[in-house]
Amino acid sequence: MELILKETISTLGQEGEVVKVRPGYGRNYLLPQGKAVLASAANLASLEQNKAKIAANLAKELKIAQDIAKTISGNVVVIEQLAGDDERLFGSVTSADICAKLAALNVKIDKKQILLTEPIKTLGTTKVQIKVGFNVTAEITVNVVPVKAL
Repeated sequence: MELILKETISTLGQEGEVVKVRPGYGRNYLLPQGKAVLASAANLASLEQNKAKIAANLAKELKIAQDIAKTISGNVVVIEQLAGDDERLFGSVTSADICAKLAALNVKIDKKQILLTEPIKTLGTTKVQIKVGFNVTAEITVNVVPVKAL
């Protein structure tokens, strides 16, 4: 099934691209959600007319993503967690924890944008990738320290 994307989808492509997807994915998700339209002759003609507008939108989104990446790249996020004597955490540090700490630094991102393969379960520093836009990522350092006793 060929569809024209109406918005950028990270697993498929950018807005305005003609993509081939499985019929069930297109019929049950992309079309009802309004994320794509069928690649008919009329829709392809409409796409050609709107190419300049779509390109301007993509350039604007790329600029915003690069600005966000520039501001958060290289930041160090310090998270305090309870830990045992063997430097293992009681619990773990998840993408939601990292997102909350970034929000405290006035960086608004979704926790789904944090590319954390598995939760952090030990003390120390870890490099974490954040996907801020289509093909734009930034790297931050997460420093997990033990909670200081009162």
